[in-house]
Amino acid sequence: MQTYHLFISHSWNYSHAHDNLVRLLSAHPTFTYKNFSVPPHNPIMGALTDKQLEAAIENKIRPCSAVLIMAGMYSAYSKWINKEIEIAKRMGKVIIAVKPFGAERISTVVRNAAHAECAWNTNSIVTAIRLHTAV
Repeated sequence: MQTYHLFISHSWNYSHAHDNLVRLLSAHPTFTYKNFSVPPHNPIMGALTDKQLEAAIENKIRPCSAVLIMAGMYSAYSKWINKEIEIAKRMGKVIIAVKPFGAERISTVVRNAAHAECAWNTNSIVTAIRLHTAV
């Protein structure tokens, strides 16, 4: 079975969304992945400046086949989510926008950067990843 390397972009202020997305991905019986994201319980250590933190995030994204971005409206105002989008685009990574559960609107910034959008359910997310990435 193929293993997808994923970077899940998110705001630490909304880390529950990251955790819920991980649960959705893990619930799929025939989908395996490695999570390269930066959750609050495992932060990047040693980055003293924004430039060093950006380089560390770039190193996290480099081996990934896709970058998943929570497309909630908060992401339009997140400096680091915007940086992650820039890095992913520069590296030619597939960007998949994941619409928050029940959301009627999503961030225009994320929508414009995304190769695909998917609904907040396991099958939609896994289908988007499989359709738009090569392992």
